[in-house]
Amino acid sequence: MALTPETLPRHELNGLPVRVVDSDDAGRVGIEGRVVLETTKTISIEIRENGTPRVLTVPKSGSVFEFAITDEAAGDEKSPGTASKLADTQPGGDDSLTDCAGEGVAYVTVDGSRLLSRPARRTETKGDSPWQ
Repeated sequence: MALTPETLPRHELNGLPVRVVDSDDAGRVGIEGRVVLETTKTISIEIRENGTPRVLTVPKSGSVFEFAITDEAAGDEKSPGTASKLADTQPGGDDSLTDCAGEGVAYVTVDGSRLLSRPARRTETKGDSPWQ
């Protein structure tokens, strides 16, 4: 199964650029970087502060995430890019989603509650998924 905005919750999230667009904890809104670890209830995001990498863990419950799907991640079946919901409101950083902006990127907003399960059970393991 190709990685598209519709199928993103059924795929492996590790390595995808991500931003927290809403959260029960206002201090988490705007966190952005790359997913480095996903558990049943959390997503760990590597961020860069002054060039130094750091990992922050964000609970899925009570959070809304925006993922950037690039042509490289999606393959040939991805539809044309879509605009980021936060592109005009957040400054770009070293590893930001705004660095991904362009025709080859689609931004997918997913409520964290849709991701609440063991990643191995949620991800697609049949068909032509590259995440098997």
